Amino acid sequence: MLVSYADQLGRTVGINGVWGNLGVACSALVTGLLCQYAGWRAAFILPGLVTVAIGLWFTARVQHEVRTGHKHAGATVRISKGAMGRVLLALVITILATSTTFNAITVALPKLFAERMDSLTASPMIVGLIVSAVYLFGALAQYTIGGLVDRHSLKSVFLPVSALLAPLLWFGASLSGLPLVLVVIGIVIGIFGQATINDAMVGKYTSEEWRARAYAVRYFVGFTAAGASVGLVAWLHQQGGFTLMLQTLGALCLLVIAGALFSPAEEGVPENTPSPRAAV
Repeated sequence: MLVSYADQLGRTVGINGVWGNLGVACSALVTGLLCQYAGWRAAFILPGLVTVAIGLWFTARVQHEVRTGHKHAGATVRISKGAMGRVLLALVITILATSTTFNAITVALPKLFAERMDSLTASPMIVGLIVSAVYLFGALAQYTIGGLVDRHSLKSVFLPVSALLAPLLWFGASLSGLPLVLVVIGIVIGIFGQATINDAMVGKYTSEEWRARAYAVRYFVGFTAAGASVGLVAWLHQQGGFTLMLQTLGALCLLVIAGALFSPAEEGVPENTPSPRAAV
């Protein structure tokens, strides 16, 4: 829905990511407040009721979309047919690594801060506030990454962002206190920025006819990996604490660097070319 009507693909995906991950940032604070003042059950019930209410409101407001005869945005860059396999492989291995890392960090971050910053995390509300502040940096970074995707080739943005995660995860494995918070901010910026790149990659390389299927595969792979990460976090923490967990995620994120290196260079239409809809 977003990509089909986007005049500036990176900016549109980035803005969407900002709002989506502001929700992730707020969730930690809201959960902490609800747990502290209303009990843990309220942290499930109240956000669930709000979500259902928003869904019902959207269902009542949305109009059925008639696509017949409408000119949607096509793929904005060209690559050779032989290179499409490289795009798919790069995308799949990147999504597997980043989705696993994203969900593992999301699940573990409150406990990680509580364990390694015990002097500052005396209550669930304080833990939630710190986690929310960290995620806020990542959410805002998505807008910046989206702008870079519009002004530069996808690979030139993909490579430096991919290089963030593995070293920061390894470095952060032995840290505590404020240095840990600063490193985790970098990790979250890398994870959220990579999500923007993944969505932009699908949008840039696929035509309207195949885009919905491509995004379906992208999120199927991502959510499958994210679901598996919960059990992975528990097992790794039991085996070697957060040190082993972060080191393992760092090793996994070497796949992100491999995916960036393996992705093909773009050819043909430059990124700043207006979409077909812009001329309508």
